[in-house]
Amino acid sequence: MLQFSQPVDGGDRSVRVAFTTREAGNLALHVGDDPAAVAARRDRLVPDLGLPGPAQFMDQIHSSLVAHVEGPVSPAPTADALVTTADDLPLAVMVADCLPVVVSAVAGGRVALAAAHAGRRGLLDGVLRETVSALRAAVPADGGAEPVITAWIGPSICGRCYEVPATMRAEAEQQLPGTGSTTRWGSDGLDLPAGAARQLRGLGADVVESGACTLEDERFYSYREDPGTGRIAGIIWLGAGGGAETRREKA
Repeated sequence: MLQFSQPVDGGDRSVRVAFTTREAGNLALHVGDDPAAVAARRDRLVPDLGLPGPAQFMDQIHSSLVAHVEGPVSPAPTADALVTTADDLPLAVMVADCLPVVVSAVAGGRVALAAAHAGRRGLLDGVLRETVSALRAAVPADGGAEPVITAWIGPSICGRCYEVPATMRAEAEQQLPGTGSTTRWGSDGLDLPAGAARQLRGLGADVVESGACTLEDERFYSYREDPGTGRIAGIIWLGAGGGAETRREKA
């Protein structure tokens, strides 16, 4: 489990972030797993992570759609990003090579959180741009001060491993400079984490990158390695307490 925290309100509260591993099991309902087993694994995240309640998942479709949620929603919203200002609603994104990006916006004592699914298509179509825009609208400037935006990019396939046709690399690089890459065996590739980080910084966000590759690191699921694989989750929530920003990793 990869975990991060960042204090707000002088340390009275903190934004908490976690990216699960295979240890937590498959958390997706759309990969042929037993729905009851998936639900039980999702429920276990509450005590395991100290969540204030069950995480809100979404029905991801590789789009730039953003859904605003202020309480649990069932069935899950069809979107590729969720935004909330609720203090007690964790948000979740599922991946197995795509980018899990979770974002916070803090202005004074007000906090908005987001979880975004940024696959190749969604990233190029602007899902992160739409997410940051929605966060800024949810937490407008406080007394003239712009909200502080922080984004965490979780485990995903890296630019050394994500091989694509030359035409796809050229299209992606044109739409989002910094996305094109060369794989470790010398072919055309895409570096989605690099492109996302560059875009997020251009949008005024501080960026924390996990640096983990889902294809190289056996702790994570990889669709490229196994199309029938499960999904990890990126989760963001607001917790009590804080202190200095921490980065903690558990096997």
